[in-house]
Amino acid sequence: MSFEDKVVIVTGAAVGIGKATVIAFAEKGAKVVVADIDVEKGKQTSSFIGGDAFFIELNVADRKSVNNMVKDVMNRFGRVDILVNNAGIYYQGDVIETTEEEWDKVMAVNLKGMYLCSHYVIPVMLERGSGVVVNVASEAGLVGIADQVAYNVSKAGVISLTKSMAVDFAQKGVRVNAVCPGTTETPLVKNALKRSKNPENERRKLEECRPLNRLGRPEEIAAAILAMASDHLGYATGSVLSIDGGYTAK
Repeated sequence: MSFEDKVVIVTGAAVGIGKATVIAFAEKGAKVVVADIDVEKGKQTSSFIGGDAFFIELNVADRKSVNNMVKDVMNRFGRVDILVNNAGIYYQGDVIETTEEEWDKVMAVNLKGMYLCSHYVIPVMLERGSGVVVNVASEAGLVGIADQVAYNVSKAGVISLTKSMAVDFAQKGVRVNAVCPGTTETPLVKNALKRSKNPENERRKLEECRPLNRLGRPEEIAAAILAMASDHLGYATGSVLSIDGGYTAK
């Protein structure tokens, strides 16, 4: 599987799944754009990759920031072949506990952010008659998980967005797919565990509720994203791939 000279944008690429993904693309020959709101860690990831990789500060929830990012990429490379919409945030709480501010923040980053990035990148792909978008959803978009209502709803929206864009652009050369990771060893998950009353017990619960009895690794999710973006799966669009240790198979 080669991505030689493909131009790939990965949002939320400074850490976790995004970092693993952008590194994996670079190892396969792609020219990668490390897009993230975290300047320090984003630059570290870009420097680690080296070569044609470069960092762009990006707030996916801000229209101007997204538009400027796409302009910068076009000025540098002249095209975008693959967009990985990965940036996301998490708040804990049910529908009573979740504040309006928390709800709006989650929707702005997790769902509106994917809309905005797709809104500005897909026209560039259509000009060339080809492109792939991979959206990072979640197992939480497929089933109800307690005490994270805003996150659940945002990720369910990502799945619907994926299918909608897939049918809209299938005959115009642009494929759109989603991956649904289970709980993965990322800074987002580690920080959520730290905020819990008993992190060790919470971690064991997350592991034991999966047939594989462990959490996922960012590199495993990255491998699925690359597969979805590759020509090997050229017949796949509107597909939703679960990578969750068997959680949603129960």
